[in-house]
Amino acid sequence: MKKYWFKPKKFWRWFAAYYPITREGWITTIGALVAIFLIFMNADGQSHSVSDAFFTSAPKIIIVLLAFDIISFRTGEYPSWWNKNHESR
Repeated sequence: MKKYWFKPKKFWRWFAAYYPITREGWITTIGALVAIFLIFMNADGQSHSVSDAFFTSAPKIIIVLLAFDIISFRTGEYPSWWNKNHESR
């Protein structure tokens, strides 16, 4: 049996968001949040306005979120409602 780091939470009909259930999952989640915070604070310190800080940090934050999404999907439990043989109601 594979040890999952994340569990899926169903949103609407097909969407899933993962939440941490193990120490490794929590470390990954906290690491992503710290990275996002540091990216924004670095951009904020070098910019002259909030919008400048946002547009400077947004591409890097999107990359961190995509990496987190890939990690959580690969180390998390597969959502049962995505299974074609499983009838969801």
